[in-house]
Formats: sequence, structure tokens, C-alpha cells
Amino acid sequence: MNTRIDSMEAYHQAYEKSVRHPEKFWADIANEFTWKTRWNNVLNWDFKSFDVKWFVGATLNITENCLDRHLEKNGDTPAIIWEPNDPNGKGCTLTYRELYHAVCKASNMLKNAGVKKGDRVCIYMPMVPEAAVAMLACARIGAIHSIVFAGFSAQSLADRINDATCKMIITADGVYRGAKALNLKEIVDNALESTTSVETVIVFQNTNAEINMQDGRDVYWHNAIKDCANECAAEPMDAEDMLFILYTSGSTGKPKGVVHTTAGYMVWAAYTFANVFQYNAGDIYWCTADIGWVTGHSYIVYGPLLNGATTLMFEGIPTYPDAGRFWNVIDKHQVNIFYTAPTAIRSLMAQDDEFVTPYSLASLKTLGSVGEPINEEAWNWYHEKIGKRNCGIVDTWWQTETGGVMISPLANITPTKPTYATLPLPGVQPVLVDAEGKIIEGNNVEGNLCIKYPWPGMLRTTYGDHERCRTTYFSTYENLYFTGDGCKRDHDGYYRIIGRVDDVINVSGHRLGTAEVENAINEHIHVIESAVIGYPHEIKGQGIYAYVICDHLPEDEHATRREILEVVSKVIGPIAKPDKIQFVTGLPKTRSGKIMRRILRKVAENDLSNLGDTSTLLDPAVVDAIIEGAKKI
Repeated sequence: MNTRIDSMEAYHQAYEKSVRHPEKFWADIANEFTWKTRWNNVLNWDFKSFDVKWFVGATLNITENCLDRHLEKNGDTPAIIWEPNDPNGKGCTLTYRELYHAVCKASNMLKNAGVKKGDRVCIYMPMVPEAAVAMLACARIGAIHSIVFAGFSAQSLADRINDATCKMIITADGVYRGAKALNLKEIVDNALESTTSVETVIVFQNTNAEINMQDGRDVYWHNAIKDCANECAAEPMDAEDMLFILYTSGSTGKPKGVVHTTAGYMVWAAYTFANVFQYNAGDIYWCTADIGWVTGHSYIVYGPLLNGATTLMFEGIPTYPDAGRFWNVIDKHQVNIFYTAPTAIRSLMAQDDEFVTPYSLASLKTLGSVGEPINEEAWNWYHEKIGKRNCGIVDTWWQTETGGVMISPLANITPTKPTYATLPLPGVQPVLVDAEGKIIEGNNVEGNLCIKYPWPGMLRTTYGDHERCRTTYFSTYENLYFTGDGCKRDHDGYYRIIGRVDDVINVSGHRLGTAEVENAINEHIHVIESAVIGYPHEIKGQGIYAYVICDHLPEDEHATRREILEVVSKVIGPIAKPDKIQFVTGLPKTRSGKIMRRILRKVAENDLSNLGDTSTLLDPAVVDAIIEGAKKI
């Protein structure tokens, strides 16, 4: 992008302009893109009712900016490099021209199946190029994609399909995860038993597993696409038309469909990618996320393609066939920019250095971290062992709801400190507030992190329930977006995220609502009640600790734990399985029935020095029993 920042002086100038003259600032950046019609107003906003609109009156199609506008000069530039699960397998590279034609063919495939502008399409796919093609095809014809991570259970998938009333689901026969192959189509079939809106299932052959195909509903991708034309005009979209719905866990049991719209998200994803990673033409960029998460949306697909970048998609896991796989892929493809999660870093750090030393890693110039705060030990290992002390580290803070990075160093420009996300990007106006909502001025302070002004990539609503969106994000503190995170600001004005302050657990970068996990546990036939909290986990960042009351104390605790884990896996997916389950006879409750999670958290952390006054609890003796039981876990 021409508006890329190249020095700290330029950063401060851009930031100052973005605060003083935000509409002119974003109009200048938006001018770099292709629009069908220009905007009337750059921004209309009201945080009280939560009504925000960017580039009002403009029309465009995001795929023309991802694909068409690159064809003349960079049509032969690699757009997607695909690295398969099997290191000896056959990968592929799609140039921008090849990706353009693939997206057009898939767009026509969707239209032939009756998908129209505004229809919702669920994508439940492995990390194969066709997953990116499918989401771009939806965007090209004006359909709204709702991607579900292919590790969620049939029930979780059905819940998301039903909430969005999806007309189609695009999936695959199976997915490879290291040495295992899982049957995706079987999960889809089970999910569709409790849905009514899906008319068509398109199945990509990935593992060649034996699957059931229902006549009149199911069709193989290769059959559906084979006669489709490789040109398809892009549907004109209003700036505020929905681009995608992405479900994220909240502090209540039901996942909420975060809605991102077209123009603002496009500008934000492109601008943040270019500036945070300092991408240069010819660089090979690799984000290890899955496109089922927002990181994959913004920084595998949309952000890189909007910048004409080469983005690497990886189907595998970091430890297959051994713990050197990431470093092997970096050397194989001469990756310059590498973006992964602290969980992956910590798990690889726990392996012997013999898995790192065979690899040069000399192509690397930038390392990134995403999903959760990175601890100092992992930051230093990443810097020394992987970056060889020659790479800038961008410790990025953002959320599904923000659409893209909010606070981060600019690669090899911003002076960094381990564990600090450092400074806000231009357009981001963070404030720290106390429990009463009073803004905390100055440095060397700590509070709840809020944002006081709109940015283009922010969510617009939660699908089908705008009031839930307003109350979740804009009712806690007046005229502020509440992130749900606690934060410190040091003497340099650098920001350090210190974790969630609501009932959400961040497990390996995946946000899981405590109520959602509790609801799943409570489906076990013998469980009466449960309480779930997060506790420090050396690999995952946070683990899940469940306190469970059964109708009788289990005779075989091991067997009952296994059954509960199976239930959670079935209801939500394996990512939500508790790391520890403690069977208890009661929970510490106030006389009004509120569970004192603070006490449960301290027990899980083995921090018994300050449990507070327990005499006011309904049954104070419960606490002593829980403490004794925890010693046996």
C-alpha cells in the first residue's frame, strides 16, 4: 500500500492524523481500492444505540480488490502456496490469475445451485485451497460466508447453521490431522439431522474416505464445478452489506455470530496487514491459523490478497511428522514472515532443540504472535531460537470483533519489549477504565481496556440479535467499546494485555465461554451442576478446570471423567475438553445463589493465601472440602 508506514516518525504522524482528522485519514487510504461508486460520507456513528457505518453510500466487491485489480501487472505472481499435511505429498501454487479463474468457476457453481446475494453459506472445510476459493466465491456473488472450524462437533455445527439459517454447506469427505484422518462428512450428516435450512451440500474429495451421499442434496465439488465458466462478474455490494458471520463464544452459553461488513473490513484488513507485517513484494508470508478462525479470514485470505501478497496455507499440525515441521516448511518455501500462536510456540519450545537446529531459518525477517498474550519465556525463545535475534517480533492484540490487529509493533520499526503489544495502530484510540467506567489517565496504570472511537474493521452486529451486541460490547461503559480484557500501560505508554475479565477462557487462542462448557458438562446423565474456570497452563496459556456435582459421588472417577470428556467433545468439540475435572459435593455460593468463581479460581491456581471472607457463603465448609479434593487432582 502507498500509505504504508516506514519509520517511527511516520507512525506518530499517521497516528496523530488518524485521531485529529479520522475521516480524511481513512478516505486517503480507501482511495487505493477499486470502488464501483464512491461514498457520500466516510463515517456515521453512535455507540449508545451502536450504529456504525463506514463509507456510506459506496458500492464495491471485495474480490475485485483481492483478485481482479492484480491481474494486469501481477497475474503470474503466486497468490496461494499450499503445503499439505503429508510432507511428501504434492502441494500446489495458485497464481493470482489461476486463483481468479478458480473463484469465478466456484462462483458459478454456487449460482447454479441456487445461491443468491444475501444467502448464507456454511463452510466446514480442511485447510485446502478450495476453502479459500469457497469463501471468495461467496463474496463474489454477494452470499455471506459463515466458516465453522472443522474441529467443532456436529451439534456445534448444527447450532451455527441454524442460527444463520444457511442455505448451503460446503465441506469435504475428510480432514488430515497429522497421522489421523477424520471423517468430516459424517459430522455434517449428523448435524443436518437437526437443521432444516440447508438445501445443498457440496463435498470436496480430500481424503477419498467412504462417505454417504444423499441423492438430491449432496454433490461432489468436482462434479458441480466441472462445466462452470471461469469468468463471473462481481456482484455490486453496498459498503455495509454483510461479508461474513463468524461465531465466537461469549459469557453466556450460546455462541454469537459476529457480523463484518464489506468496505470497512476490507480497508482495515488490508491496512493492518501491510503495516504490521511490513510486507514487501516478493515476500513469502505464512500464517499458521485455520481459516475457521478470524485470524485465517483476515491474515491468510483477505489481508494478504488485498495487498497482492503470496500467502502460504498449511494443512498439517506443528508436530507431524515431528516437531521440526514448521521449521522445515519455512526453509522449504523460504518464508520471510511467520505468524503463529503462543500455544504453538510453547509446545515446540518444550521439545528438544534438536528439532530446530537442522534448519537455517535464514529467510525469516519477521515473526508474529496471535491469539493470546505471549509469556516472556516463550517470547525470548522465539526471538533467539527461531529469529536468531535478527527478526522483529509483532505481538499482536485483537479480537474476532475488531476484524484485524488493533495494538501491535510494526515489524522491525517499533522498539519491542517481551509480553507487550506496544502501541495502538493508527485509527485505534484505546483507553483504560476502572470498574466504575472512569478513564484512567497517565502511564504506569492498569484497568479494563476499552476503545473510544470507531475503526473501519469493527463488528456491526451479532447476527439476528443486535441488542445482544449492544449490551455485550457497549453497555458496560458509556460511549465505549469494552474489549473484555484487562490491560496495563507502562511508563512508555506501551500496552500489555493481562487476560479476560469476563467469563471467557482463552484456551490456545480460542475463546470459550464458561457457560458454554458448563452446559455441555451438564448434559452428562449424572451431572447436576458444574462450574468452569480458567487456570494457568504452561502450554495452552489457560486450561479448563471443571468443578462437577453429580447425583452421587462416582465410584470410578476415572471412568466418569472420560464420559464427561466424551460429552463435551460431542456437544462442542475436542478443543473444549476440560484439562482437570474435580468432583465436589457443593460449590461456594452466596446466599443469593451466585457462585464465587474467584474462590474456585484461587483453588485451581493453588493460591490459598487470600480467599477472602468465606463466612458469608451459604455453606462455608464447602470451600475446605474443595481445597482438600483439589490436592488429589
